[in-house]
Amino acid sequence: MRPPDSLRPIEITRGYLSGSPGSVLYRCGDTVVLCTASFQESVPAWMVGRGKGWVTAEYNMLPNSTSPRKSRERGGKIDGRTTEIQRLIGRSMRAIVDLEALGERSLTVDCDVLQADGGTRTAAITGGFIALADAVSAALPESAIGAGPLRDSVAAVSVGIVDGIPYLDLDYPLDSRAEVDMNVVMTGAGRFVEIQGCGEEATFDHDQLQSLLGLAGRAIIELTQRQRQALATAIR
Repeated sequence: MRPPDSLRPIEITRGYLSGSPGSVLYRCGDTVVLCTASFQESVPAWMVGRGKGWVTAEYNMLPNSTSPRKSRERGGKIDGRTTEIQRLIGRSMRAIVDLEALGERSLTVDCDVLQADGGTRTAAITGGFIALADAVSAALPESAIGAGPLRDSVAAVSVGIVDGIPYLDLDYPLDSRAEVDMNVVMTGAGRFVEIQGCGEEATFDHDQLQSLLGLAGRAIIELTQRQRQALATAIR
């Protein structure tokens, strides 16, 4: 059984799709997310002439990524959960992008869940950053993390309290039993981007909150290292 303070096994496959400048198949345990990123040489109408770029995201769970089958979202009808998650991914990416350095270009990060076993939004953010970095590198070869549009990296992880014990990186069985459930998004420099947390028919105190944030912070350091190791490897 996985220790409460350990991440699920991670696999990162860059260059997964030949048609996208940034594409990553990101696995954490049995959760699998395909993340792609692409440039557009324009910005939304409300940003034209401001000398800044834009970063946005889309998120979707494919049919049979979970059981029972999830119907496709068609005709512009997107459920509230999907909207909330893709806004979270977009905010997370914009937190580490210098929009002025991007110029009047748009970047879209697409995250499609192929298999869901908890933590799909955090996997989408962590894998989505790698795809974003590859897309930026393809369009602006002289850029690097900390030089050019990318001011830093970003990653995310879930934490929670299950049977009174703080747990890291909740899979579905743990998530379904959690008394407290939290998603933490942080930069590579250790700054918080967003914290989403609540008690599930329970409450939690300050010490438990600090324990969960400590677990998440240590995990983000590990995830950041994994991201940078992956980006340092040539795409096959």
